[in-house]
Amino acid sequence: MSVVPYKDKEGSKREQVAEMFDNISPKYDLLNHLLSAGVDIYWRKRAIKLLKKQAPKVILDIATGTGDFAIEALALKPEKIIGVDISEGMLAVGREKIAKLGKQDIITLQSGDSENLSFESNYFDAIIVSFGVRNFQNLLVGLSEMNRVMKPNGTCVVVEFSKPRAFPFKQFYNFYFKYILPLIGKSVSKDSSAYTYLPESVQAFPDGEAFLEIYKKAGFINTKCITLTFGICSIYIGQK
Repeated sequence: MSVVPYKDKEGSKREQVAEMFDNISPKYDLLNHLLSAGVDIYWRKRAIKLLKKQAPKVILDIATGTGDFAIEALALKPEKIIGVDISEGMLAVGREKIAKLGKQDIITLQSGDSENLSFESNYFDAIIVSFGVRNFQNLLVGLSEMNRVMKPNGTCVVVEFSKPRAFPFKQFYNFYFKYILPLIGKSVSKDSSAYTYLPESVQAFPDGEAFLEIYKKAGFINTKCITLTFGICSIYIGQK
């Protein structure tokens, strides 16, 4: 059974995740940077640098949320970035940020289901996603869709939480994730379930080699995993 945000409610994981992000969207960016001590910004920058040599012109940002990864991808000087997300609340926040930067001509955010993309096959030069694949209802289906819409020789970069394995950082991290993070998240976002779902979903997520196996099943080749910050986060690279 998949991990869902609201255990006392009916509805698919997709529906519950959309509701959760709508609820926390006003405080999402603040909490992201606060709970990670700002290191999430470094993780995104590191991931985008991996695409520098390819210099993609058309980029798809899956589960774009408030558009942070799409904005970071501007460093690649692309012609177009399209961000898709199932949460209208998150998209609204993202559109405001992009408007303030004056980048609406390059970045477009639109509602969309990552597991049923509306784009034609072989369309994007690169696909990026940060902290989104963990929320897919069906991971293999979502990754397969990403592979479908990416051009041959394109590169997909996935940034996702992973589980530290080295003592004593593993123990410290698990304590923080299980007890401290939900308290902070609840007090700031007023959604008690969202930041309980976060550690539960990370714990249930097939990270490392397990993710690479699913990545390959979805059609990606030359796959690679780069672990960051004692294993809190991993970058997965795949090509088509």
